[in-house]
Amino acid sequence: MIEKRGPWTVLSRRTAYSNPWMEVAEYDVLRPDGSPGLYGVMSPRGYAIGILPVFEDGTTLLVGQHRFPLDAHSWELPEGGGAKDLDPLESAKRELAEETGYTARHWQEFLQMDLSNSITDEQSFSFLAWGLRKGERALEAAEADMTVRRLPFDEALDLAMSEQIRDAFTVAMLAKADYMRRKGLLPEAIAAALSPTRERAK
Repeated sequence: MIEKRGPWTVLSRRTAYSNPWMEVAEYDVLRPDGSPGLYGVMSPRGYAIGILPVFEDGTTLLVGQHRFPLDAHSWELPEGGGAKDLDPLESAKRELAEETGYTARHWQEFLQMDLSNSITDEQSFSFLAWGLRKGERALEAAEADMTVRRLPFDEALDLAMSEQIRDAFTVAMLAKADYMRRKGLLPEAIAAALSPTRERAK
């Protein structure tokens, strides 16, 4: 097997590790300068799915949980995995309901990202959700410690920009929504909820 990937040449590929959630592939390669090397790539079985819920009063929801790889508590927007043979929107609806108990009448995709692209081919899809209605959560076993916090969007943005929120997916979603707000690109209902005029009136 010889395959070209841009300036890289793949000489062989083998599966180094596999479980129901991911596969790690190991490649024998020739680097761009022609020297031999080894490259490992982690491939999740699904897409990364993120949701930015926005209430009419300009608040949003963060979920808090302990993240095993870092052995640390993390505040994040609702997020999770979605099967690649399923519309990412359907996975987003499921994740929001499972983690927060909320459903939304309106949805709009607003961000796609490649996550940590030096070691993984993971792709992500993010959605704005509004017209929110409260229901019951349905947490998975690994999420039993998860808590939910409702706070103003700008407070969540401040937490991200001050590095108190460190989850890259969450930081990117909040920053993209703020960019869309400043450029006038948000859906009308969300733009109204997050307008500076509303903040001054409080």
